[in-house]
Amino acid sequence: MSDINNILVIGLGSMGYGIAQSLLRTGYKVYGRDKNPNQQHTFIQDGGFEGQVPYDQLEAVIIVVLNEKQTREIIFGDQGISDKLKNNTLIMVCTTVSPNFAREMDNKCCKKGLLYLDAPISGGSKKSLEGKLSYMISGSPQAQQKAKPLLNATSEKVFEFGESVGAGSAMKAVNQMLAGIHISAMAEAITFAITQGIDPKKFLEVISECAGTSWMLENRAPHIIDDDYSPKSSINIWPKDLGIVLDIAKKSNFSAPLTATAMQQFVAAAGSGLGQEDDAAVAKIYARNAGIELTKS
Repeated sequence: MSDINNILVIGLGSMGYGIAQSLLRTGYKVYGRDKNPNQQHTFIQDGGFEGQVPYDQLEAVIIVVLNEKQTREIIFGDQGISDKLKNNTLIMVCTTVSPNFAREMDNKCCKKGLLYLDAPISGGSKKSLEGKLSYMISGSPQAQQKAKPLLNATSEKVFEFGESVGAGSAMKAVNQMLAGIHISAMAEAITFAITQGIDPKKFLEVISECAGTSWMLENRAPHIIDDDYSPKSSINIWPKDLGIVLDIAKKSNFSAPLTATAMQQFVAAAGSGLGQEDDAAVAKIYARNAGIELTKS
């Protein structure tokens, strides 16, 4: 472990909680903050440090929240952390954001004497808890060097994209494009299979061994088969993430029709009251339109 002793993780959802736990296991003194007091309480019960956060003693703040608005408010809002931190404190943002937003935050952090690391993540809640996330990082050499032991403690793979902040977020947008399309495609395929009289379990057994498979299919189809939509990754994430992808594409004059189609399905799911359910619940939109049930009671 390095000389980074005091760390604050803001956002104790499925991904942030795993990051915080991985750091605790490594021996760091970790404080956790979340808008849900129950999450914060659970983290303290699981070993997180209690009491007031010693902002002027922190060496790193890791932000794993939902969107750009929350990230900006946390860093530079009226009660933001930027004025509470000492020089050269690392701010590592794992939230999925646009490259332009990452560059804006980096510029503002530099003016405050803070180190900013663009560090979006992938891997899901299970890998997060296991300390086996994948990071796509970009930032100054100083920020990358300071973050290295934290990345080692929480990741299986770290992909470096140089000093140009925003490059990591651009790569994450590409990943989210594929992930969102794959979840929607899985939902369409399993629902289509059911309309053809194919049992969902048989669908998964066969497709997972054939060319049509994907990581998302193998990971999400069991949620549908088990009729378990407790959120590992919620529907509400995708209108935001695919919205970022489509915004980048628009500014680049790039047509992304498959992404736009997947986006429509997630928007329909959110609009149908499924926003807090696991993202596999997008299959319910296909099932409703087809007039079928996904699972038999």
